[in-house]
This record gives sequence, C-alpha cells and structure tokens, in this order.
Amino acid sequence: MNIILRLSSAQLRHAAELQEKIESLHSELTRLVGGVITTSTAEPKRRRKMSAAARAKIAAGQRARWAKVKGKTLSVKPVKKAKGKVSAAARAKMAAAAKKRWAKAKAAGKSRL
Repeated sequence: MNIILRLSSAQLRHAAELQEKIESLHSELTRLVGGVITTSTAEPKRRRKMSAAARAKIAAGQRARWAKVKGKTLSVKPVKKAKGKVSAAARAKMAAAAKKRWAKAKAAGKSRL
C-alpha cells in the first residue's frame, strides 16, 4: 500500500513544504555551483569484503616478490644464453624448401602463403 494514502492532511502539507524547501535549496546550490546536480536514490555499490585469509595470502605473496627484488645484487649481470647458430647446410635446406613452397603458391595464383 502506498504510504501517502495513510498520511493525514497535516502531514501531507508538511511533506509538501519540505519538498518545496528541498527544491529551493537544490536550485540555489545549482546556481552557486553552476551546473546540474543530480540526486540519486539508488544505493551505492557495496565493495566486496575480503577474508582475512585471502588478505594474508596476498600480503605474503607481495612480501615474497619484494624479497626477490631486494635480494638480487645489481653488480652481477646475468650471463646471456648463447644463441643457436644454423649451419650453412641447414640454411640451404630451408631456403630450398621456401623456394619450393613459393613456387607451388605462385603456380596456384596466390600472392600469399
């Protein structure tokens, strides 16, 4: 049932006066601020609460990451892994295979593989 229907006439008049005050204050605030101010009756989004165990896990992980960073000495540079080299015979074999693929593609009228 609607709440307004249960109010007395005096209560309705009082509610109307309050509504007029709110509207006048709102218009005055809009004039001062110089923009449109909207009021929302919707509830603000509630943040999800995290359990203490989850917070502890996150904190432990962050401490471990910091320890890893701080534990390294910057004066010693890591040794780079040597790049693998392809022999001349292997390169010739790959080039021949590529030429064969392109010849097949061009014979089929393709400009891309």
